[in-house]
Amino acid sequence: MNPHIMRMKMLSFAAALIVALQSPAATLESADSRVKDLSVERTDNNLLVNMTLDFTGLKLKSDREVTFIPVLHGADSTLTLPVVTVAGRNRYIQNQRHRTAAPGDMLVRPGSTVGYSAVVPYSPWMESAVLSLSEDLCGCGFDPISSSTTDVAQLDFRERTFAPLSAYITPRVEARKERSVKGQAYIDFKVNRTDIDAGYRRNPEELAAIRASIDAVRSDADSRIERITITGYASPEGPYSNNARLAEGRTASLAGYVRDLYSFSPELMRTASVAEDWDGLRRWVEESQIDNRQGLLDIIALEDLAPDAREWKLKTTYPEQYAYLLSEVYPALRHSDYTISYVVSSFSDPAKIAEVMAADPRKLSLHELYILAQSLPADSDRFREVFEVAVRMYPDAPEANLNAGVTALSFGDLVNAGRYLAKAGDSPEAVYARAVLAARQGDYTAARAGLVKAQQAGVKEAADAIAQLDEYTSWLKLNNK
Repeated sequence: MNPHIMRMKMLSFAAALIVALQSPAATLESADSRVKDLSVERTDNNLLVNMTLDFTGLKLKSDREVTFIPVLHGADSTLTLPVVTVAGRNRYIQNQRHRTAAPGDMLVRPGSTVGYSAVVPYSPWMESAVLSLSEDLCGCGFDPISSSTTDVAQLDFRERTFAPLSAYITPRVEARKERSVKGQAYIDFKVNRTDIDAGYRRNPEELAAIRASIDAVRSDADSRIERITITGYASPEGPYSNNARLAEGRTASLAGYVRDLYSFSPELMRTASVAEDWDGLRRWVEESQIDNRQGLLDIIALEDLAPDAREWKLKTTYPEQYAYLLSEVYPALRHSDYTISYVVSSFSDPAKIAEVMAADPRKLSLHELYILAQSLPADSDRFREVFEVAVRMYPDAPEANLNAGVTALSFGDLVNAGRYLAKAGDSPEAVYARAVLAARQGDYTAARAGLVKAQQAGVKEAADAIAQLDEYTSWLKLNNK
């Protein structure tokens, strides 16, 4: 098992499969051979006990009697049901003449078979009570000669659920938290010039956007800038050699502007240039509805053709479309892409992590978000929010999707659980979670197969889940659900 994987055992999936017992009836096997056809039925208010008591093998002297006393008992409660007295000839006559029977009590002779029924008010403790049969033999001076008790049957009216434990994955610790901010600037340069005029045309706004990006990282006490990369692009019109000169020179000017403004060391700045942004042109044409779109794309794709020859072919083959590209598209191909690479401090205090999550969750690793989740009640909205943030920050990370999916399951959100678990990878925990989802969706065959596979792969929670699922599906069959 991956040492970085740890399961968070908490409340069972809260929105587990639950089937309420409306008027359940159970035909039970009796441990006493004299008790036959035993059935116990529960309604909202009453418990009904029906059975046949077989006294055909019982022989008594004329002056003796045996009292059979059905008793329900639970952990701390006991209820005596109406009794059945089996009396010899003399005792039978005496009881008929002098005995005042309680409601429901029965008086019978040996050698008979008795149909017994009792109805008592239902109490919650009875859902798992034991039905016993006490037997008192009387002489009959009214003191029992002997007494014995046999447990006849175990009642079970508990609600059946499938509520397996949750199995989360602990994300790996991100030893070095590298982050980046990316942007695109459109600096206006005078014709054939490479020096920056900060007040020229749109330059005040474009330069301000670059500064704002740098300042946001630079002013953050938890972050340290390690590298700024600027890549300059020119558009394809005109001689390639001149475009290469312009792209390189203008990139160097922008890098110098940034370095001098912040006194960054030369080692921190990185530059690159692209003489002609044919890739940008191709993307624009692909996404457009321009006339002769495919013909334009065919020429743009001629990478074996020298750039100047390719541009000339584009210009002469489709002059009308080229004119449009030159005036409307090429200006946007003259851009400077910048990336601010920085390192973020690590956090271990849940309170600090919560503070950072509220301000800028991009600074947090999956492991840090997991630390925060562990500090929260598993059934709270806040707990769920943390895993939602994690999968939003890391949408393609299997562990983020798994943990978000498991959390969605615990809240009964099967739609989002399925969406997340589809991207959760093939770890044993992912197999386990998808099996639980299958059970929640009613596919018990697939669920059991998945749980067995997860158990074989080492998911400890799977054994209990299999036992629960087997009990649950057996109950469904027994009750024709």
